Amino acid sequence: MKRLVIAGTSSMVGKTTVSTGIMAALSKKLNVQPYKIGPDYIDPTYHTTATENHSRNLDSFFMNDFQIKKLFAKNSKKADISVIEGVRGLYEGLSPYNDIGSTASVAKSLKSPVILLMDARSLTRSAAAIIKGFKSFDSDVDIQGVIFNKVRGEKHYSKLKDAVEYYDKDIKIIGAIPRSEELTVSQRHLGLVPTPEKKNEMTSQIERWAETIENSLDLDLLKELSDADFDTNLNVENIKNIKNLENIENIEKIGTNECCNLENGLWDVNKNNCKVAIAHDEAFNFYYWDNIDALEDNGAKIKFFSPLHDEEVPDSDMIYIGGGYPEIFAKELSHNKKMLNSIRQRVENKESKIYAECGGLMYASRYVDGYESLGLLDCEAVTTKNVQGLSYVKGEFTENCPIGKSGFKFRAHEFHYSKLVNIGENSKFAYKINRGVGIANNLDGLLNDDKTVLGGYAHQHCVGNPYFASSLVNYI
Repeated sequence: MKRLVIAGTSSMVGKTTVSTGIMAALSKKLNVQPYKIGPDYIDPTYHTTATENHSRNLDSFFMNDFQIKKLFAKNSKKADISVIEGVRGLYEGLSPYNDIGSTASVAKSLKSPVILLMDARSLTRSAAAIIKGFKSFDSDVDIQGVIFNKVRGEKHYSKLKDAVEYYDKDIKIIGAIPRSEELTVSQRHLGLVPTPEKKNEMTSQIERWAETIENSLDLDLLKELSDADFDTNLNVENIKNIKNLENIENIEKIGTNECCNLENGLWDVNKNNCKVAIAHDEAFNFYYWDNIDALEDNGAKIKFFSPLHDEEVPDSDMIYIGGGYPEIFAKELSHNKKMLNSIRQRVENKESKIYAECGGLMYASRYVDGYESLGLLDCEAVTTKNVQGLSYVKGEFTENCPIGKSGFKFRAHEFHYSKLVNIGENSKFAYKINRGVGIANNLDGLLNDDKTVLGGYAHQHCVGNPYFASSLVNYI
C-alpha cells in the first residue's frame, strides 16, 4: 500500500493547500485515498473534493497503534496511493515529552515515508539545519524528502538546493512552490472555510492548486518515494500489543481491555434496523466519515438532508446533526420554519430521537444568537469572540447516557467559539468531562426531559468511543 505523509515543520506552512494540490494532481491518473492526521473536520472536505474519495482521520489520541494500521488498511485497500496530511508541526502532539496526537506518531505506526513541507521565506542555509534537526530528533521517523513553499524565484530556490544538498546528500528535494495568492484560502474562527459552503468556487481553486503543484514538484519522485511495504494481515489479537497507549504519562488508558473483545478491533457491532437521517449542508458538515461507516456496519440505513434547504426531515428513527457553522447561517436556519416544525413534530410524536454535536447542539437549543431554533433542549446558544473550548477530551458516560456504556471512559475532541446560557436548573447530562471543557461544570451531553434528545460539545469518534455507533442505532 503506497503511502506518503506530508508533514509541516510548523503550523501555517501551507500543509492543506499543498497536500490537497498533490492529491488533486495525482488523482488525474491514480486512485488517491486521502487522510488527515488529528481531529480536523474541515481540511478533509478539501481532500474529498480533490480526490472524490472520503478523507479519513488518523489520530493517536483516539486510536492505538493497531487501530491506526487497521483503519488505514481498511480504507486504502483499493487505492493506488494514500496521501496523508499531517497536523501542526511534525512532532507537535499532546505533550512535550511524547508523540501522542502528533504527525510523527501516525507516520511511525504506518512506517510511512515523510515529506517535510517548509516555509522557505528568508531561508537558505538554515533550511539544511532545520532538515538535519528534524531527521536526527527521532530516527524512527522516515524523512525522505522536502518541499520548499513560498519561494521567491529561481535564484532563491537554487540557494536552497545548494545548501541542502551540500549538508545532506540523502534528502530528496521534491521541488519549490512560488509565493502566490493562488495558494491561499479563506479562513474564519474554526479554521478554513469548508468546501460545502462554496463548492464550485473551491473546486476551481483546488484545480488551480493542482496546476501549481504539477508545475512545481516532481510528482514521479513523490510516487517513487512512497512505500508499498505494509502488513495487511492484521489480526485483532495484535491489539493487545498496544504501543502508543502504554507509554502515556498522566493520561489514563481507556477501554483497551474492552477493545480487545471487539469483533474488528475498531468499534462494537450490535446491529439494529435503524433509519438515520444525517444533516449535511453548508451549515452542518463536520463528520468523521468512519462514524458513517460504523453506523452502516451496525445496520443503519442512512439518508442525508439539509436543514437549510429542505422542508422536511426524512422518515427516520434517529436524526444525527453534526457540527458546523449554524451561527453563520442562524438567520436562514431560523427562517426555514417548515424544517424546524418537521423535526420538532417527529420528536414530539416519538417518531425520531436526536443526537446533536457541537453545531448541532446549538441548533437543538431555543435560540442561536437570538434567532429562533429547534427549542428541543432547555438552553440558548451564543457565539463569542474568544474560543470557549479547544482540546482533546477525556470523559466518561453517566447512567443517563444513551450513546455509550455507563461508566465507560471515552476520548473525543472539542473546538467551539460558542457557549450555552440560560440552561435549565434541573438539566441532566450524559457525560462527565475529566479533560476539556464541555457545557458547564465539567459536564457535557445535555438531555431533554425524556432523554429523546442529546446534544454535546464533544465530537465523538467511533474508535475513541467504540460504542458510539452501536449505541446510537439501538437508541430508538
